[in-house]
Amino acid sequence: MSRTIAIHPMDIFKERSRAALNDPAQRKNFRGAMDFLQAKRRGQFPDQEELQGLRELGSQVRRYSLAHLPRLLEQLEQNLTARGVQVHWAQTPDEANAIALGIARRINARTVIKGKSMVSEEVGFNHAMQAAGIEAMESDMGEYIVQLAGEAPSHIIMPAIHKTKQEIATLFAKEIPGVAYTDDVDALIAIGRRVLRAKFADADIGLSGVNFAVAETGTLCLVENEGNGRLCTTVPRVHIAITGIEKVVEKLEHVVPLLSLLPRSATGQNITTYVNMISAARQSNEKDGPDEVHLILLDNGRTQAYGDEQLRATLQCIRCGACMNHCPVYARIGGHAYGTTYPGPIGAIISPHLLGLESTYPLAFASTLCGACSEVCPVKIPIPDILVRLRNEAMTKPEGEDATLRGSGTARTVMDTTIWGVWAQVYSRLGLYRLASWFMSRGRALSPTEQGAWTRSRTPLIPASKRLRDLLKERRNE
Repeated sequence: MSRTIAIHPMDIFKERSRAALNDPAQRKNFRGAMDFLQAKRRGQFPDQEELQGLRELGSQVRRYSLAHLPRLLEQLEQNLTARGVQVHWAQTPDEANAIALGIARRINARTVIKGKSMVSEEVGFNHAMQAAGIEAMESDMGEYIVQLAGEAPSHIIMPAIHKTKQEIATLFAKEIPGVAYTDDVDALIAIGRRVLRAKFADADIGLSGVNFAVAETGTLCLVENEGNGRLCTTVPRVHIAITGIEKVVEKLEHVVPLLSLLPRSATGQNITTYVNMISAARQSNEKDGPDEVHLILLDNGRTQAYGDEQLRATLQCIRCGACMNHCPVYARIGGHAYGTTYPGPIGAIISPHLLGLESTYPLAFASTLCGACSEVCPVKIPIPDILVRLRNEAMTKPEGEDATLRGSGTARTVMDTTIWGVWAQVYSRLGLYRLASWFMSRGRALSPTEQGAWTRSRTPLIPASKRLRDLLKERRNE
């Protein structure tokens, strides 16, 4: 359990992608899973008019919430505090972990049981707790599996989607004492439940994510299918919820269209098995629930995105994963190739704000720009437009402190600058263009057979033996 999950450096992103592409079993597994999820989603939206109307409503809710974000965050804090929930603000992952660790040390906590939370993955919560001698155990079955394997989630909704039942059976037999190999799915689920049930009863702290935080009522909404989220938030004596600052909405009624969109887009369900709404700790007349509830609101680069009108749309995301399920790149290389907490199209536009463009710019280029992600996004995030923006930012030399993103211009090299400078000179001067095209057509035999990334999967580019100008001239002379 103490093995560290590494975020892979971007300079080997291509190598990881090639390795995934050269793994036929993984490609087959992902292709089958993505086809299944796409079909499930289509089955939930048979009426295209209803779907587009719902998407527009969801988009309006998210855009309205973001437009009023500072006010709504203050209102959320005020209403939660009035109900006894302690609200904490964290600028960085280290601050978020320090807050949680401070709570744990104050109550002498030794164990934390976790519901599903991508933000806790983002801040490296498990490893921060383990470094302090506190056990942090995942209770979502997919998260539990990847934790046993010492891996990161490969999908934001289905963390262990990359594993077969045979791989999980081998993992359980190896890592769980007294468990014999079985690849019966029901038996594997029962084994996981048996292990985790005891952890719920013994845990000092339950940690969860937050799908939506309602400012007007001071309500934390959490959707899930396994019941582990409800157990995490009610059985331990302290509940810590952690989420990004963008998850707030103004009114409870604004949650309704988002709840209609989220499960249908994510897993093809009408609604999740459990919809939890938390507004306070256990009251004196209640039999269950925690003695304390804490909410950690994390920035971690989100205000950078918020400050830019175009990039702000990134924060509309409701973490359904539909863009991944429909992305031809993600379907072929899987989530681990990206090397970041959030993979796929949404990860490519979120990660630069969390980690800096210098660490993540290759992800913006790992896209066909086919637009499938934008077409299925339930809140209409223009992902391809943002990807193009990030590509331009990566190649644009920053000017002092005016760069929009950390690491702007990091992909630009001296060679790039020289090549594009020469190209601009040639194509902006008719005489130079004519001369250059003449030399290229006459010297076509000297064209290199190796042309970088182009010739890895394509034939070399060779200039035509005759320019268009030459062909037109010959036609006039006929």
